[in-house]
Amino acid sequence: MGRGRRIGQWQQLNPPFRFGGTGQKLQEPLTVARRFRGESHHKVDAKGRVSIPALFRRVLEAGDPDWKSAARPQLVIVYGDHRRKYLECYTIEAIDEVDGKIDDMPRGSMERRMLERLIHGQSFPTEVDGDGRLVLPQKLREKIGLDKEAFFIASGDTFQIWKPETYNSVELSRTEAWLDELPEDFDPLSLLDKPKGE
Repeated sequence: MGRGRRIGQWQQLNPPFRFGGTGQKLQEPLTVARRFRGESHHKVDAKGRVSIPALFRRVLEAGDPDWKSAARPQLVIVYGDHRRKYLECYTIEAIDEVDGKIDDMPRGSMERRMLERLIHGQSFPTEVDGDGRLVLPQKLREKIGLDKEAFFIASGDTFQIWKPETYNSVELSRTEAWLDELPEDFDPLSLLDKPKGE
């Protein structure tokens, strides 16, 4: 058996590491982040198929406990009531966390019923197709006015899908108006140091 083949078999059993000149291991393999990051525009075809950003797909895979290599990761799209102008996409782990918090609320309370309607009723379980796309039903596309292009933006353990024009006129303009009221030297990271409840 040749040396190259022995190395190939070893790598199948053990993930590759980076070694220094003395043979000392320098770095463990990187794990996939559980937070979505970034924003991008994607075309939507006549059947409602739209490509998901590649980095978003990795997070969906990491957030699906039942996902295995070459399988299709599951997710839940919450579309909400008439006031919501975007689709919010949850990993399975993220939606399970929300479900657990709803389960802890008093049964029959108005708050619990409202959240059950939003998270359980006004939502759509789906999966990424074999080409890395979402297939958005016509009902969801019509709700947010989605036509030929979709805007994806990360939001921590979820990501949102907007009609680009709606995002610019509603969400982006609101954020910019808020920032314009702050001093020019304002550091957004200072918000992380505020006491809870403020």
